[in-house]
Amino acid sequence: MQKIKEYLKKHYIVSSVIGLAVFFFLIYLIFGGKEEFPYDTVVVEKGDVVQEVSVTGSIKPAQDVNLAFEKGGKISRVYVEVSDRVYSGKTLVQLDNGDIWAQLQGAKADLKSQQAKLDELKRGTREEEIGIQETKVVSAEVAVEDAKQNLLDKLNDAYTKSDDAIRNKTDQFFSNPRGASPSLIFSNSPSGIDYQVESDRILVEEILTNWQTDDFILSLESDLLSFTSEAKTNLDTTKAFLEKTALVINSLTSSSALSQTTIDGWKSAVSTARTNVNTAIVNLSAAEEELKTDNSALVLAEQELELKKAGTVAEQVLAQEAKVESAQAAVRNYEAQLSKTIIRSPIKGIVTKQEAKVGEIVPANQLMVAVISDANFEIEADIPEVDVAKLELEDVARVTLDAYGDDIVFEVVVVAIDPAETLIEGVPSYKTTFQFKEKDERIRSGMTANLDILTDKKEGVIAVPQRAVITKGGIKFVRIVKGGNIEEVEVKTGLKGSFGEIEILEGINEGDEVVTFMR
Repeated sequence: MQKIKEYLKKHYIVSSVIGLAVFFFLIYLIFGGKEEFPYDTVVVEKGDVVQEVSVTGSIKPAQDVNLAFEKGGKISRVYVEVSDRVYSGKTLVQLDNGDIWAQLQGAKADLKSQQAKLDELKRGTREEEIGIQETKVVSAEVAVEDAKQNLLDKLNDAYTKSDDAIRNKTDQFFSNPRGASPSLIFSNSPSGIDYQVESDRILVEEILTNWQTDDFILSLESDLLSFTSEAKTNLDTTKAFLEKTALVINSLTSSSALSQTTIDGWKSAVSTARTNVNTAIVNLSAAEEELKTDNSALVLAEQELELKKAGTVAEQVLAQEAKVESAQAAVRNYEAQLSKTIIRSPIKGIVTKQEAKVGEIVPANQLMVAVISDANFEIEADIPEVDVAKLELEDVARVTLDAYGDDIVFEVVVVAIDPAETLIEGVPSYKTTFQFKEKDERIRSGMTANLDILTDKKEGVIAVPQRAVITKGGIKFVRIVKGGNIEEVEVKTGLKGSFGEIEILEGINEGDEVVTFMR
């Protein structure tokens, strides 16, 4: 009996050990036999991000849509009359908006220009571009040299014309013209102006003498602009002298000592001298302006070359991005202003009232056109304040009716948003009216309608689940897996979708592996 007890005891111990071993083996198979990652990931792909607002409303009999301009102005076009059938989006009445249209086109052109500059900055400077800019610098240098030569020629010409005007054209009726006491060979001038002419002849002789000395030392290396300023002063003095001389000569009358033929010859000579000096003044000013312009162009070309050689810095990109955003805002502003000058039908239907007349000046909010929908019914829904800002007139929505289930879908369009709030369970909401796009006999008053309103959509963009984006200190990040390690990458987000996705504008690329959940 004792042996049997010992045998059973040993058998029980062995069985217990085997049972425990089997138990721990099963535990291993269940919990330790497979590797489990401590996070979930998705591979980034391009797709569509759709933003929708989903609400419930009720169907009621359709009403007229009364339309007016948001701003006053003069009516330029009327496209419909009473009883005309119209489609959704058709232009009904238009104000004179040529100035806004021109501003919009200018804003769009500026946007293209700013965007092109941004693209260029992001791309960086290529060797070909540096080569082109170097060629521009060389061309600008050549233009400056040509302008200098032209100005030098005009400076010499100015002296030559002045010298001829004084020493050839006017000195013929002076005695001792280059001496210390030049005098006219006649005395027939009123008010003693002949004495002024004789005195001024001494002054212009001194000017011509000094001018001739300067003219000899002029070259392309000289400070031509400084000489030009002096030459213009000399020309002005010469011009003033010739004007006084002309006054003296034109006052002469023929006599036994002075024939009319001689007087006429002097008049012609003075007239030619004045014309030549005036021409020299014009030519010199034009040559001076040309050199200044070419000098500025050369400086600009050299600065642009330096910038291209220096490359793009991050601050330049940020500054240009700000300019692009500003240009985009300007385009949207003018588009908004333009839209306020046009009344379009928000629904398909029939015009029941038309008060507009071409040429009439109308104030804002005055009834112009009324349209009744072809459809017999519309939908009213209360939109919470968190969603109403996303809605705009003419937004399209998909509708299902409880009576027919989710398989039958209708289309409606937003035709009115009540500006006054309605408190529903303490939450401000705004009554919004939707018009059916098509008439359908299945629609009945009082039916419950489920609306999915499309408020925005981005196609072919990089998007990730919203739970993958984390925020720290106002900065947004995502975690990506690289080589088995997890890295945090700063991102810039865009449109937040209604199905758990969010657009990523900057920070990650298609094909990156993004962490969506950490265990």
